[in-house]
Amino acid sequence: MRNTLATKLLFDLSQPGRRGAVFPKSDVPDQALDELIPRAHQSTSAPALPEVTEPEVIRHFVNLSTKNMSVDTHFYPLGSCTMKYNPKRHERLSALPGIVDMHPYRSVEDSQGMLELLFTMQAMLAEISGLPAISLQPAAGAQGEFTALLVSSAYFRDKGETRTKVLFPNSAHGTNPASAALAGFECVQLKSTAQGFVDLNELSAHLDQSTAVFMVTNPNTLGMFERDLPEIARRVHAVGGLVYIDGANMNAICGITRPGDFGGDMMHYNVHKTFTGPHGAGGPGSGPIAVRDFLGDYLPGPVVVRREGPGTSGVSSDSTLVYDLAVPARSIGRVRSFFGNVGILVRGYCYLRTLGAAGVRAMSENAVLNANYLLAKLKDVLPVPQGDRCMHEFVASARQLKEERGISAMDIAKRLLDYGFHAPTVYFPLVVPESIMIEPTETESRETLDAFAQAIRDIVREDPELLHQAPHETPISRPDEVRAARTPVLKWITSEG
Repeated sequence: MRNTLATKLLFDLSQPGRRGAVFPKSDVPDQALDELIPRAHQSTSAPALPEVTEPEVIRHFVNLSTKNMSVDTHFYPLGSCTMKYNPKRHERLSALPGIVDMHPYRSVEDSQGMLELLFTMQAMLAEISGLPAISLQPAAGAQGEFTALLVSSAYFRDKGETRTKVLFPNSAHGTNPASAALAGFECVQLKSTAQGFVDLNELSAHLDQSTAVFMVTNPNTLGMFERDLPEIARRVHAVGGLVYIDGANMNAICGITRPGDFGGDMMHYNVHKTFTGPHGAGGPGSGPIAVRDFLGDYLPGPVVVRREGPGTSGVSSDSTLVYDLAVPARSIGRVRSFFGNVGILVRGYCYLRTLGAAGVRAMSENAVLNANYLLAKLKDVLPVPQGDRCMHEFVASARQLKEERGISAMDIAKRLLDYGFHAPTVYFPLVVPESIMIEPTETESRETLDAFAQAIRDIVREDPELLHQAPHETPISRPDEVRAARTPVLKWITSEG
Protein backbone atom coordinates (compact mmCIF):
# COMPACT_ATOMS: atom_id res chain seq x y z
CA MET A 1 0.00 0.00 0.00
CA ARG A 2 1.35 3.41 -0.95
CA ASN A 3 2.28 5.69 1.92
CA THR A 4 0.98 9.08 0.80
CA LEU A 5 2.69 10.88 3.67
CA ALA A 6 6.06 9.60 2.42
CA THR A 7 5.64 11.70 -0.73
CA LYS A 8 5.12 15.00 1.09
CA LEU A 9 7.68 17.62 2.07
CA LEU A 10 8.07 18.71 5.69
CA PHE A 11 6.53 22.03 4.69
CA ASP A 12 3.47 20.16 3.39
CA LEU A 13 3.13 18.39 6.75
CA SER A 14 3.45 21.61 8.73
CA GLN A 15 0.58 22.74 10.97
CA PRO A 16 0.71 25.91 13.11
CA GLY A 17 1.58 25.24 16.74
CA ARG A 18 3.02 21.74 16.34
CA ARG A 19 6.33 21.12 18.07
CA GLY A 20 8.85 18.34 18.25
CA ALA A 21 10.70 19.71 21.29
CA VAL A 22 10.02 21.76 24.39
CA PHE A 23 12.92 23.94 25.45
CA PRO A 24 13.63 24.69 29.13
CA LYS A 25 13.59 28.19 30.50
CA SER A 26 16.82 30.02 29.76
CA ASP A 27 19.36 29.83 32.58
CA VAL A 28 21.19 33.00 31.53
CA PRO A 29 20.01 36.60 32.09
CA ASP A 30 17.73 38.07 29.45
CA GLN A 31 19.32 40.67 27.24
CA ALA A 32 17.66 43.01 24.78
CA LEU A 33 18.05 41.86 21.18
CA ASP A 34 19.10 45.36 20.13
CA GLU A 35 22.15 45.04 22.36
CA LEU A 36 23.23 41.88 20.54
CA ILE A 37 22.26 42.53 16.91
CA PRO A 38 21.92 45.97 15.29
CA ARG A 39 18.30 46.68 14.41
CA ALA A 40 19.19 47.02 10.72
CA HIS A 41 20.22 43.37 10.67
CA GLN A 42 17.21 42.01 12.53
CA SER A 43 14.47 40.17 10.69
CA THR A 44 10.99 41.63 10.92
CA SER A 45 9.32 38.21 10.85
CA ALA A 46 10.01 34.71 12.10
CA PRO A 47 11.69 32.30 9.65
CA ALA A 48 9.26 30.20 7.61
CA LEU A 49 10.18 26.86 9.14
CA PRO A 50 7.90 23.80 9.13
CA GLU A 51 6.01 23.16 12.37
CA VAL A 52 5.91 19.39 12.84
CA THR A 53 6.00 16.80 15.61
CA GLU A 54 8.89 14.48 16.33
CA PRO A 55 7.11 11.39 14.88
CA GLU A 56 6.45 13.30 11.68
CA VAL A 57 10.10 14.29 11.36
CA ILE A 58 11.34 10.76 12.10
CA ARG A 59 8.92 9.10 9.69
CA HIS A 60 9.68 11.66 6.99
CA PHE A 61 13.43 10.99 6.98
CA VAL A 62 13.14 7.23 7.51
CA ASN A 63 10.76 7.01 4.56
CA LEU A 64 13.16 9.06 2.46
CA SER A 65 16.05 6.79 3.44
CA THR A 66 14.21 3.72 2.14
CA LYS A 67 14.20 5.28 -1.33
CA ASN A 68 17.99 5.37 -1.41
CA MET A 69 20.54 2.71 -2.18
CA SER A 70 23.63 2.71 -0.01
CA VAL A 71 26.56 0.47 0.78
CA ASP A 72 24.74 -0.45 4.01
CA THR A 73 21.65 -1.67 2.16
CA HIS A 74 22.80 -2.94 -1.24
CA PHE A 75 25.75 -4.34 -3.18
CA TYR A 76 27.44 -1.32 -4.75
CA PRO A 77 29.83 -2.49 -7.52
CA LEU A 78 30.62 1.05 -8.66
CA GLY A 79 33.79 0.73 -10.74
CA SER A 80 36.62 3.23 -10.06
CA CYS A 81 34.92 4.45 -6.89
CA THR A 82 35.61 1.56 -4.48
CA MET A 83 32.29 1.67 -2.65
CA LYS A 84 33.28 -0.75 0.08
CA TYR A 85 31.50 -1.35 3.34
CA ASN A 86 32.22 1.15 6.13
CA PRO A 87 32.84 -0.75 9.42
CA LYS A 88 30.59 0.57 12.17
CA ARG A 89 33.41 0.05 14.66
CA HIS A 90 35.16 3.01 13.05
CA GLU A 91 32.02 5.10 13.40
CA ARG A 92 31.92 4.37 17.13
CA LEU A 93 35.61 5.15 17.60
CA SER A 94 35.46 8.41 15.64
CA ALA A 95 32.48 9.45 17.77
CA LEU A 96 34.36 9.15 21.07
CA PRO A 97 33.98 12.41 23.05
CA GLY A 98 37.68 13.24 22.99
CA ILE A 99 37.63 13.08 19.19
CA VAL A 100 34.25 14.28 18.01
CA ASP A 101 34.12 17.17 20.51
CA MET A 102 37.60 18.45 19.73
CA HIS A 103 37.51 22.04 18.52
CA PRO A 104 39.91 22.87 15.66
CA TYR A 105 41.07 26.01 17.48
CA ARG A 106 42.22 24.03 20.51
CA SER A 107 45.85 24.73 21.33
CA VAL A 108 48.65 22.44 20.21
CA GLU A 109 49.40 21.71 23.87
CA ASP A 110 45.86 20.38 24.35
CA SER A 111 45.81 18.47 21.04
CA GLN A 112 48.70 16.07 21.54
CA GLY A 113 46.57 12.93 21.25
CA MET A 114 45.00 13.97 17.97
CA LEU A 115 48.32 15.20 16.61
CA GLU A 116 49.90 11.84 17.46
CA LEU A 117 47.09 10.10 15.57
CA LEU A 118 47.56 12.33 12.53
CA PHE A 119 51.36 12.00 12.69
CA THR A 120 50.99 8.22 12.71
CA MET A 121 48.55 8.44 9.79
CA GLN A 122 51.14 10.46 7.86
CA ALA A 123 53.74 7.78 8.57
CA MET A 124 51.46 4.93 7.48
CA LEU A 125 50.53 6.71 4.25
CA ALA A 126 54.21 7.36 3.55
CA GLU A 127 55.05 3.68 4.05
CA ILE A 128 52.20 2.42 1.85
CA SER A 129 53.07 4.83 -0.97
CA GLY A 130 56.86 4.69 -0.77
CA LEU A 131 56.83 8.49 -0.82
CA PRO A 132 58.09 10.12 2.39
CA ALA A 133 56.44 13.57 2.54
CA ILE A 134 52.72 13.77 3.33
CA SER A 135 50.06 16.46 3.54
CA LEU A 136 46.70 15.51 5.01
CA GLN A 137 44.96 18.74 4.01
CA PRO A 138 43.21 18.00 0.69
CA ALA A 139 39.53 17.20 1.19
CA ALA A 140 39.04 14.86 -1.79
CA GLY A 141 40.93 13.04 -4.50
CA ALA A 142 40.41 15.77 -7.09
CA GLN A 143 41.65 18.40 -4.64
CA GLY A 144 44.63 16.14 -3.96
CA GLU A 145 45.44 16.11 -7.67
CA PHE A 146 45.07 19.88 -7.86
CA THR A 147 47.25 20.36 -4.78
CA ALA A 148 50.02 18.11 -6.11
CA LEU A 149 50.00 19.98 -9.41
CA LEU A 150 50.36 23.27 -7.52
CA VAL A 151 53.29 21.70 -5.66
CA SER A 152 54.89 20.72 -8.98
CA SER A 153 54.30 24.21 -10.37
CA ALA A 154 56.02 25.80 -7.35
CA TYR A 155 58.89 23.32 -7.65
CA PHE A 156 59.55 24.16 -11.30
CA ARG A 157 59.13 27.88 -10.66
CA ASP A 158 61.73 27.64 -7.90
CA LYS A 159 64.11 25.99 -10.37
CA GLY A 160 63.55 28.78 -12.88
CA GLU A 161 61.90 26.43 -15.37
CA THR A 162 58.83 27.17 -17.45
CA ARG A 163 56.92 23.94 -17.94
CA THR A 164 53.43 24.19 -19.38
CA LYS A 165 52.18 20.70 -20.30
CA VAL A 166 50.52 17.91 -18.35
CA LEU A 167 50.18 14.60 -20.21
CA PHE A 168 47.65 11.86 -19.46
CA PRO A 169 46.31 8.75 -21.27
CA ASN A 170 42.84 8.76 -22.83
CA SER A 171 41.61 6.31 -20.18
CA ALA A 172 42.35 8.79 -17.36
CA HIS A 173 39.80 9.89 -14.82
CA GLY A 174 38.20 13.14 -15.92
CA THR A 175 39.49 14.90 -12.83
CA ASN A 176 43.07 14.59 -14.13
CA PRO A 177 42.77 17.07 -17.01
CA ALA A 178 40.34 19.19 -14.98
CA SER A 179 42.85 19.51 -12.13
CA ALA A 180 45.67 20.26 -14.57
CA ALA A 181 43.67 22.98 -16.30
CA LEU A 182 42.71 24.58 -12.97
CA ALA A 183 46.38 24.58 -11.99
CA GLY A 184 47.20 26.52 -15.16
CA PHE A 185 48.65 23.76 -17.33
CA GLU A 186 47.98 22.81 -20.94
CA CYS A 187 46.36 19.35 -21.11
CA VAL A 188 47.63 16.81 -23.64
CA GLN A 189 45.71 13.54 -24.04
CA LEU A 190 47.63 10.49 -25.27
CA LYS A 191 46.20 7.54 -27.18
CA SER A 192 46.48 4.17 -25.44
CA THR A 193 47.48 0.90 -27.03
CA ALA A 194 44.84 -1.52 -28.30
CA GLN A 195 45.32 -3.42 -25.04
CA GLY A 196 44.52 -0.30 -23.00
CA PHE A 197 48.02 0.50 -21.72
CA VAL A 198 50.12 3.66 -22.03
CA ASP A 199 51.63 3.76 -25.54
CA LEU A 200 55.35 4.36 -25.05
CA ASN A 201 55.82 5.70 -28.58
CA GLU A 202 52.91 8.10 -28.15
CA LEU A 203 54.36 9.22 -24.83
CA SER A 204 57.83 9.83 -26.23
CA ALA A 205 56.39 11.82 -29.12
CA HIS A 206 54.96 14.37 -26.68
CA LEU A 207 57.76 14.53 -24.12
CA ASP A 208 59.95 17.61 -24.22
CA GLN A 209 61.33 20.36 -22.00
CA SER A 210 57.85 21.86 -21.60
CA THR A 211 56.52 18.68 -19.95
CA ALA A 212 55.75 19.25 -16.28
CA VAL A 213 53.83 16.15 -15.21
CA PHE A 214 52.62 12.84 -16.62
CA MET A 215 49.43 11.79 -14.79
CA VAL A 216 48.47 8.11 -14.78
CA THR A 217 46.29 5.79 -12.73
CA ASN A 218 47.83 2.48 -11.75
CA PRO A 219 46.11 0.06 -11.92
CA ASN A 220 44.49 1.92 -14.80
CA THR A 221 40.81 2.55 -15.33
CA LEU A 222 40.49 -0.65 -17.35
CA GLY A 223 41.52 -2.56 -14.24
CA MET A 224 44.98 -3.51 -15.48
CA PHE A 225 48.43 -2.89 -14.02
CA GLU A 226 50.66 -0.61 -16.08
CA ARG A 227 53.76 -2.83 -16.17
CA ASP A 228 55.77 -0.29 -18.18
CA LEU A 229 55.63 2.37 -15.50
CA PRO A 230 59.34 2.13 -14.56
CA GLU A 231 60.21 2.80 -18.21
CA ILE A 232 57.55 5.49 -18.44
CA ALA A 233 59.02 7.18 -15.36
CA ARG A 234 62.53 6.92 -16.79
CA ARG A 235 61.46 8.71 -19.98
CA VAL A 236 59.53 11.42 -18.12
CA HIS A 237 62.40 12.00 -15.71
CA ALA A 238 64.85 12.16 -18.63
CA VAL A 239 63.19 15.39 -19.80
CA GLY A 240 62.96 16.73 -16.24
CA GLY A 241 59.27 16.02 -15.69
CA LEU A 242 57.44 14.43 -12.78
CA VAL A 243 55.17 11.38 -12.62
CA TYR A 244 51.84 11.67 -10.82
CA ILE A 245 50.00 8.52 -9.74
CA ASP A 246 46.24 8.86 -9.38
CA GLY A 247 45.58 6.85 -6.22
CA ALA A 248 41.91 6.10 -6.90
CA ASN A 249 42.73 2.44 -7.51
CA MET A 250 45.07 1.84 -4.58
CA ASN A 251 42.58 -0.77 -3.33
CA ALA A 252 44.30 -3.23 -5.69
CA ILE A 253 47.93 -2.77 -4.67
CA CYS A 254 48.23 -1.67 -1.03
CA GLY A 255 50.84 -3.77 0.72
CA ILE A 256 51.89 -5.40 -2.56
CA THR A 257 53.67 -2.66 -4.49
CA ARG A 258 54.24 1.07 -3.97
CA PRO A 259 53.93 4.02 -6.37
CA GLY A 260 57.23 5.41 -5.15
CA ASP A 261 58.94 2.13 -6.03
CA PHE A 262 57.61 1.92 -9.58
CA GLY A 263 58.42 5.52 -10.52
CA GLY A 264 55.81 7.87 -9.03
CA ASP A 265 56.94 11.25 -7.68
CA MET A 266 53.53 12.35 -6.37
CA MET A 267 50.19 10.72 -5.66
CA HIS A 268 46.94 11.21 -3.81
CA TYR A 269 44.98 8.79 -1.68
CA ASN A 270 41.23 8.56 -1.50
CA VAL A 271 40.87 7.71 2.19
CA HIS A 272 37.10 7.49 1.67
CA LYS A 273 37.66 4.84 -1.04
CA THR A 274 40.68 2.83 -0.01
CA PHE A 275 40.39 3.02 3.77
CA THR A 276 36.60 2.74 4.26
CA GLY A 277 35.50 6.21 5.18
CA PRO A 278 31.88 6.97 4.26
CA HIS A 279 31.76 8.01 0.63
CA GLY A 280 29.47 9.58 -1.90
CA ALA A 281 27.17 12.51 -2.70
CA GLY A 282 30.05 14.95 -2.92
CA GLY A 283 31.47 14.18 0.49
CA PRO A 284 32.73 13.68 3.03
CA GLY A 285 36.11 12.85 1.57
CA SER A 286 39.81 13.03 2.19
CA GLY A 287 42.58 13.17 -0.40
CA PRO A 288 46.01 13.32 1.28
CA ILE A 289 48.99 13.61 -1.04
CA ALA A 290 52.36 11.90 -0.82
CA VAL A 291 55.44 13.25 -2.59
CA ARG A 292 59.17 12.61 -2.85
CA ASP A 293 61.47 14.26 -0.34
CA PHE A 294 62.62 17.03 -2.70
CA LEU A 295 58.98 18.14 -3.06
CA GLY A 296 58.22 18.06 0.66
CA ASP A 297 59.13 21.71 1.22
CA TYR A 298 56.31 22.78 -1.13
CA LEU A 299 53.47 20.90 0.58
CA PRO A 300 50.51 22.83 1.99
CA GLY A 301 50.87 23.41 5.69
CA PRO A 302 50.73 22.90 8.47
CA VAL A 303 51.92 19.31 8.66
CA VAL A 304 52.32 17.39 11.90
CA VAL A 305 55.90 16.96 13.10
CA ARG A 306 57.49 15.16 16.02
CA ARG A 307 59.90 17.21 18.08
CA GLU A 308 63.38 15.83 18.44
CA GLY A 309 65.68 16.33 21.41
CA PRO A 310 67.39 14.65 24.37
CA GLY A 311 65.43 12.50 26.75
CA THR A 312 62.91 9.71 26.55
CA SER A 313 61.60 8.92 23.06
CA GLY A 314 63.75 11.65 21.59
CA VAL A 315 61.75 14.44 23.23
CA SER A 316 63.20 17.05 25.54
CA SER A 317 62.34 16.21 29.16
CA ASP A 318 61.34 19.78 29.88
CA SER A 319 58.96 20.03 26.94
CA THR A 320 55.24 19.36 27.14
CA LEU A 321 55.10 19.15 23.36
CA VAL A 322 55.86 15.89 21.63
CA TYR A 323 53.95 16.75 18.45
CA ASP A 324 53.73 20.14 16.81
CA LEU A 325 52.50 21.83 13.66
CA ALA A 326 54.95 23.18 11.12
CA VAL A 327 54.65 24.94 7.77
CA PRO A 328 57.06 23.61 5.11
CA ALA A 329 59.74 26.08 4.07
CA ARG A 330 58.39 26.80 0.56
CA SER A 331 54.76 25.85 1.19
CA ILE A 332 52.15 26.64 -1.45
CA GLY A 333 49.88 27.66 1.45
CA ARG A 334 46.67 26.15 2.72
CA VAL A 335 44.27 24.33 0.42
CA ARG A 336 41.76 23.65 3.19
CA SER A 337 40.97 24.92 6.67
CA PHE A 338 42.75 23.42 9.66
CA PHE A 339 44.27 19.93 9.18
CA GLY A 340 42.00 18.46 6.50
CA ASN A 341 38.90 16.34 6.96
CA VAL A 342 39.93 14.88 10.30
CA GLY A 343 36.75 12.82 10.75
CA ILE A 344 37.55 10.74 7.67
CA LEU A 345 41.25 10.57 8.54
CA VAL A 346 40.36 9.12 11.95
CA ARG A 347 38.29 6.41 10.27
CA GLY A 348 41.17 5.63 7.91
CA TYR A 349 43.58 5.48 10.84
CA CYS A 350 41.30 3.01 12.64
CA TYR A 351 41.08 0.87 9.51
CA LEU A 352 44.85 0.71 9.03
CA ARG A 353 45.53 0.02 12.70
CA THR A 354 42.88 -2.69 12.70
CA LEU A 355 44.34 -4.48 9.67
CA GLY A 356 48.06 -4.01 10.19
CA ALA A 357 50.57 -4.64 7.40
CA ALA A 358 49.43 -8.21 6.67
CA GLY A 359 45.79 -7.20 6.67
CA VAL A 360 46.36 -4.32 4.26
CA ARG A 361 47.95 -6.72 1.79
CA ALA A 362 45.12 -9.23 2.27
CA MET A 363 42.63 -6.42 1.57
CA SER A 364 44.15 -5.86 -1.86
CA GLU A 365 44.52 -9.55 -2.62
CA ASN A 366 40.86 -10.20 -1.82
CA ALA A 367 39.73 -7.22 -3.90
CA VAL A 368 41.64 -8.64 -6.88
CA LEU A 369 40.29 -12.14 -6.21
CA ASN A 370 36.67 -10.93 -6.08
CA ALA A 371 37.02 -8.95 -9.31
CA ASN A 372 38.54 -11.87 -11.17
CA TYR A 373 35.83 -14.19 -9.82
CA LEU A 374 33.09 -11.94 -11.21
CA LEU A 375 34.94 -11.51 -14.50
CA ALA A 376 35.12 -15.29 -14.92
CA LYS A 377 31.40 -15.67 -14.19
CA LEU A 378 30.29 -12.94 -16.61
CA LYS A 379 32.71 -12.86 -19.54
CA ASP A 380 30.61 -15.22 -21.68
CA VAL A 381 27.58 -12.89 -21.55
CA LEU A 382 29.44 -9.58 -21.15
CA PRO A 383 32.76 -9.79 -23.03
CA VAL A 384 35.79 -8.12 -21.48
CA PRO A 385 37.84 -6.69 -24.38
CA GLN A 386 41.05 -6.37 -22.37
CA GLY A 387 41.32 -10.05 -21.46
CA ASP A 388 40.61 -12.76 -18.91
CA ARG A 389 42.44 -11.24 -15.94
CA CYS A 390 42.14 -7.95 -14.09
CA MET A 391 43.14 -6.21 -10.90
CA HIS A 392 40.39 -4.88 -8.58
CA GLU A 393 37.92 -4.01 -11.35
CA PHE A 394 37.20 -4.86 -14.96
CA VAL A 395 35.46 -3.20 -17.90
CA ALA A 396 32.96 -5.35 -19.77
CA SER A 397 31.21 -4.32 -22.98
CA ALA A 398 27.55 -4.58 -24.00
CA ARG A 399 28.44 -3.67 -27.58
CA GLN A 400 27.57 -7.09 -28.97
CA LEU A 401 24.27 -7.17 -27.05
CA LYS A 402 23.35 -3.76 -28.43
CA GLU A 403 24.21 -4.68 -32.00
CA GLU A 404 22.41 -8.04 -31.92
CA ARG A 405 19.45 -7.40 -29.59
CA GLY A 406 19.33 -3.68 -28.92
CA ILE A 407 20.29 -4.04 -25.23
CA SER A 408 22.56 -1.21 -24.09
CA ALA A 409 24.83 -0.81 -21.07
CA MET A 410 22.29 1.69 -19.71
CA ASP A 411 19.47 -0.86 -20.07
CA ILE A 412 21.42 -3.35 -17.95
CA ALA A 413 22.35 -0.75 -15.36
CA LYS A 414 18.77 0.47 -14.98
CA ARG A 415 17.33 -3.04 -14.76
CA LEU A 416 19.80 -3.98 -12.00
CA LEU A 417 17.97 -1.54 -9.73
CA ASP A 418 14.89 -3.77 -9.94
CA TYR A 419 17.02 -6.72 -8.82
CA GLY A 420 18.20 -4.83 -5.72
CA PHE A 421 21.70 -3.99 -6.90
CA HIS A 422 23.19 -0.56 -7.43
CA ALA A 423 24.37 -0.18 -11.01
CA PRO A 424 28.07 -0.25 -11.91
CA THR A 425 29.67 2.67 -13.72
CA VAL A 426 28.61 2.75 -17.38
CA TYR A 427 30.07 4.52 -20.42
CA PHE A 428 33.41 5.06 -18.74
CA PRO A 429 36.13 4.73 -19.78
CA LEU A 430 35.16 5.96 -23.23
CA VAL A 431 37.79 3.76 -24.90
CA VAL A 432 35.45 0.74 -24.50
CA PRO A 433 32.13 0.91 -26.42
CA GLU A 434 29.05 0.34 -24.22
CA SER A 435 31.36 -0.04 -21.24
CA ILE A 436 30.28 -1.45 -17.87
CA MET A 437 32.93 -1.01 -15.17
CA ILE A 438 32.49 -3.46 -12.30
CA GLU A 439 34.33 -3.34 -8.96
CA PRO A 440 33.11 -5.72 -6.25
CA THR A 441 35.68 -4.73 -3.56
CA GLU A 442 37.06 -7.13 -0.97
CA THR A 443 34.22 -6.68 1.50
CA GLU A 444 31.62 -8.70 -0.47
CA SER A 445 30.92 -12.38 0.09
CA ARG A 446 30.90 -15.08 -2.57
CA GLU A 447 27.13 -15.41 -2.14
CA THR A 448 26.65 -11.72 -2.98
CA LEU A 449 28.88 -12.00 -6.05
CA ASP A 450 27.01 -15.11 -7.22
CA ALA A 451 23.66 -13.34 -6.84
CA PHE A 452 24.91 -10.32 -8.79
CA ALA A 453 26.32 -12.47 -11.58
CA GLN A 454 23.05 -14.39 -11.82
CA ALA A 455 21.10 -11.13 -12.01
CA ILE A 456 23.24 -9.99 -14.95
CA ARG A 457 22.74 -13.35 -16.69
CA ASP A 458 18.98 -13.15 -16.16
CA ILE A 459 18.79 -9.56 -17.40
CA VAL A 460 20.57 -10.17 -20.70
CA ARG A 461 18.00 -12.91 -21.50
CA GLU A 462 15.01 -10.61 -20.93
CA ASP A 463 12.85 -8.93 -23.55
CA PRO A 464 14.68 -5.82 -24.79
CA GLU A 465 11.44 -3.82 -24.67
CA LEU A 466 11.15 -4.62 -20.96
CA LEU A 467 14.71 -3.43 -20.40
CA HIS A 468 14.20 -0.20 -22.34
CA GLN A 469 11.59 0.83 -19.72
CA ALA A 470 13.57 -0.27 -16.65
CA PRO A 471 13.66 0.29 -13.75
CA HIS A 472 10.08 -0.75 -13.02
CA GLU A 473 10.14 -0.81 -9.19
CA THR A 474 11.38 2.72 -8.49
CA PRO A 475 9.16 5.82 -8.09
CA ILE A 476 10.71 7.31 -11.25
CA SER A 477 11.94 5.20 -14.14
CA ARG A 478 13.85 6.98 -16.90
CA PRO A 479 13.95 10.74 -16.44
CA ASP A 480 15.67 13.05 -18.86
CA GLU A 481 18.89 12.99 -16.84
CA VAL A 482 20.42 16.11 -18.37
CA ARG A 483 17.22 18.10 -17.82
CA ALA A 484 16.85 16.67 -14.31
CA ALA A 485 20.33 17.88 -13.40
CA ARG A 486 19.90 21.34 -14.89
CA THR A 487 16.28 22.09 -13.98
CA PRO A 488 15.32 19.85 -11.07
CA VAL A 489 11.75 19.81 -9.74
CA LEU A 490 12.19 20.37 -6.02
CA LYS A 491 8.55 20.22 -4.96
CA TRP A 492 6.45 17.08 -5.03
CA ILE A 493 3.46 17.53 -7.34
CA THR A 494 0.46 15.36 -6.45
CA SER A 495 -2.10 14.00 -8.87
CA GLU A 496 -4.43 16.74 -7.63
CA GLY A 497 -1.94 19.37 -8.69
